[in-house]
Amino acid sequence: MVLRQDFLQKIRPFIGLDVVKVATGIRRSGKSIFMQQVRDMIATEIDPKGKFVCVNLEEEENSHFLAKGVLHDHVLKEAKKNAPSKTYVFLDEVSEVEEWEKTVNSLRVKKNIDLYITGSNSKLLAGELSTYLTGRYVEIRVTPFSFREFREARPQEDAMAAFDAYLEFGGMPFLSHIGYMPEPSRGYLVDLYSSILMKDIVRRHKIRDVDLLSRVIGYVMSETGHVFSAASILRYLKHEHRSASFDTVMNYLRFGEEAFLFTSAKREDLMGRRILAVDEKFYATDHAMRRAVTGGNVRRDIDRTLEAVVYREFLRRGYDVRIGRIKGKEVDFVCERGNERLYVQVAYLMESEETREREFSSLMAVPDQYPKMVLTLDRVDFSSNGICHRYIPDFLMESYTANG
Repeated sequence: MVLRQDFLQKIRPFIGLDVVKVATGIRRSGKSIFMQQVRDMIATEIDPKGKFVCVNLEEEENSHFLAKGVLHDHVLKEAKKNAPSKTYVFLDEVSEVEEWEKTVNSLRVKKNIDLYITGSNSKLLAGELSTYLTGRYVEIRVTPFSFREFREARPQEDAMAAFDAYLEFGGMPFLSHIGYMPEPSRGYLVDLYSSILMKDIVRRHKIRDVDLLSRVIGYVMSETGHVFSAASILRYLKHEHRSASFDTVMNYLRFGEEAFLFTSAKREDLMGRRILAVDEKFYATDHAMRRAVTGGNVRRDIDRTLEAVVYREFLRRGYDVRIGRIKGKEVDFVCERGNERLYVQVAYLMESEETREREFSSLMAVPDQYPKMVLTLDRVDFSSNGICHRYIPDFLMESYTANG
C-alpha cells in the first residue's frame, strides 16, 4: 500500500480538533484508503486507545443508514458507549444519506466525536453544509497518484521506465492491483469515467439528455490543454447536428469540474495583471483516463500529457495556476502560492535552437523578476538568462512539505 504522505501531513495538525476533516476528490482516487491510513496513524501514533466508528455509505450492507436520522442515531449510540473518551467517526460518501448536512452538523458539535467525511463532488462543502460549518472544516483534496507515489507502487523500475509507465497508465491507484496490464487498465478507466458521468453528474443533476452531456464532457476531455470557450463547444455541437444553449454548456462544464473530471485554468494578461474573461484551458484530473476515453496515443499527445502532469503537480503543491499571455505569446503556467509567483513553460524536447528560442522567449518577455522555469525531457541543462531549465521527472520527484 502506498502511503499518501503528503495528504497525511496536511490532515495531521487537525486530528482531535473541533473541525470536520473532509476528503474530496474524483471517484476512486484513493479517498477511502487515505482515510484508512488516517485511522492507522491515529491508532498507532496519536490515540492508541481511541474508538472508531466507520461506515461506507456506498456499500449495500449499509443501505439502511441512508434513511433520515438512522446514521446519526447509530453514531451517537456508539460514541456514548465510549464517552467521555474520544470516538473517531469516519463516514465514506456521506452525501448519500438523506439530510446528511444536518447529520454532519449535529455530530460535529458533540464533544467526544472527531468527525471525518469523504465525498466525490466539490459541492460537498457548498450550500447548507457550508453555512453550518463556516470556519469549522478543513478540506483535503485527494488526487490520483503523483509520479513520486507511482514510483513507490513500482519500486523495481528505473526512473525513466517508471516515467514512461506513468505517462501511459496515469495515477489511478487501483491499476496497481491489476499489474498495470494495458487492456484491463484501459477498460477500468473507461468504466470509471462512465460511472462518474452517471453517478456524479447524470443522477445528481437529473440530466435527461445524456447524449448531449456525453458530447460536451467528451469534447472537454479530448481538448484538454487547448484554449477554447463555450462558443467553441457550441460550434462543435452544431457540426455534430446537436444544439444546446450557452447556459446548458456552461452548466455541463461546471458539473464536470464538480465531479473532478477536469479543472479549468483561467488566462491572465501579464501586462495588466488581469484575468481574461474568455478562453480557458481545461486539464483532465487523470491523463490516462482522458486518453482511454478519447482514444489518444501517448507519443502523439506527449506535449499535452506533459503539460497536464506538470499542471496537476503544481496544484498538488498548493499553487493557484493560471495561463499567461503577454505580447501575443503564451506562458504555460503562472503559479502563485502566498507571496510566491513562478512562471513555467513545459515542452517535450528542445533539440533545436528554434524550439529553445520559442520556449525561453515567452518567459523573457515577462518584465518582473519572479523566478522562471522551463521543464522538458531533455537531459542537457539549457538554463540561461536567469531562466532555470529542469528535467521533468526530477522536478516531479522533489520532496515538498504540506505547505509547499
